[in-house]
Amino acid sequence: MKFEVISPDEFTTFAATSPYKSFMQTPEIATLRAKDGWTPYYFGVKDKENRLIAATMAVAKPNFLGKSVFYAPGGPLLDLEDTKLTNFFLKNLKNYLKSHNGYVFHIDPYYELIERDRDGQPVANGFHHQKAVHNLQNFGFKSVKTSDQPKYLFAMDINGRTSEQLLADFKRNTRNHVRKAEKMGVKVRELKREELNKLKQITKSTSERRHFTDRPLSYYEQMYDLFEPKGEVKFILAEAKIEGEKTTTPLSAAMFMLYGSEIIYLFSGSDQKYMRDYNAQYLIQWHMIKYAAEHGFSRYNFYGINGLPDPSSKDYGIYEFKKGFGGQVIELIGSYELPVSPIYYLHRTLSNLKSKIKH
Repeated sequence: MKFEVISPDEFTTFAATSPYKSFMQTPEIATLRAKDGWTPYYFGVKDKENRLIAATMAVAKPNFLGKSVFYAPGGPLLDLEDTKLTNFFLKNLKNYLKSHNGYVFHIDPYYELIERDRDGQPVANGFHHQKAVHNLQNFGFKSVKTSDQPKYLFAMDINGRTSEQLLADFKRNTRNHVRKAEKMGVKVRELKREELNKLKQITKSTSERRHFTDRPLSYYEQMYDLFEPKGEVKFILAEAKIEGEKTTTPLSAAMFMLYGSEIIYLFSGSDQKYMRDYNAQYLIQWHMIKYAAEHGFSRYNFYGINGLPDPSSKDYGIYEFKKGFGGQVIELIGSYELPVSPIYYLHRTLSNLKSKIKH
């Protein structure tokens, strides 16, 4: 085996067939990060036939005493239960990062940990990839709670089922909400780039109501520019003619990534004034689930849920909404950071002290 800095094209070709691929592990995301001052890198391991067998995209940014944070969003792409390959890759990568002013390496692989059912319970005789966690921890990675990526997702395997078969697996209330939206005259369509402000207006009001940080309009525009030419992003709007209104009224909007064999529901918002009467958010999901079934996607990923299902959680309603369409809880192995330099410990000590003073 040999460790190399590889080209973006080499990485893209490898990622296309990796079972661990994520839209976060793409040159397009590297380009987006570069606009915020991050420098992209691509690393790989090749076998004796010079074929890539492991790779990652990573970005770096100086932030402490001239030293840099390195981050592989959604990566790395390799079988983390392969101890020999994992150790070889990480040993060489750590040496490279250290020689390039790195002091910490963050990862949050798109790598499942435990097979769970719709209610978040472990599946009897299901897979359990604890060895991947052990390999990371044995190498020196430390588990961290903060991450750009969720640890728990909710997703539906399509497995060749038709849209009508998928609809039959919806909970009755969810089917009723879909049918009601159709009867109320709600229509769903794709937004063009110049219309993305319609999405932004809805997500802005939703974020203010539900107290989460919304993305700026420039983010949606950049994602459109980067992924739409490849057919890998869709911005969907649900609208209807409301009695008493002169024009068609936007009711709900959402952003979806179409990458590899899955569709990912990434961001959305709804006009609270019309949510109960029109159920437009349900029709958007049904529209994209049908699209997934009709275009050969194998998984429909509702994306993040806030931890394992807990009825006492303030965000339990998000899980209930997604669960209504069918599917199962997906638990990923989580987020980790690897100390690359002794400066890591100084930075952590100062950060902890700052946090204590603040509180």
